[in-house]
Amino acid sequence: MAIMITDECINCGACEPECPNTAIYEGGVEWKWSDGTDLSEVEMEDGTVIPGDEDQEPVSDEFYYIVSGKCTECTGFHEEPQCAAVCPVDCCVPDPDYEETEEELQAKKEWLHV
Repeated sequence: MAIMITDECINCGACEPECPNTAIYEGGVEWKWSDGTDLSEVEMEDGTVIPGDEDQEPVSDEFYYIVSGKCTECTGFHEEPQCAAVCPVDCCVPDPDYEETEEELQAKKEWLHV
């Protein structure tokens, strides 16, 4: 499953540079699929295709956040999610809304980094 940042976040920013997929953003900051990935375009669930470098709305305006579609729990890079490993308040936790198997996480990693 993807990792999420809870509202206990103190906005220290320790997690952001640790993410190999650039899936972590500061609250209020727009994000892009292409940030830290090889994605030039992305097909959405409804079939529409958007440019990878198109700005996306922030997931949170208050706290650092993780884009679940880009989070692989560091699969293929590290033994454990690095955001959780460096978080001083343990607010990087599994997101129950995005459960994925190890195989699904590996496939997502390969999709992000063609």
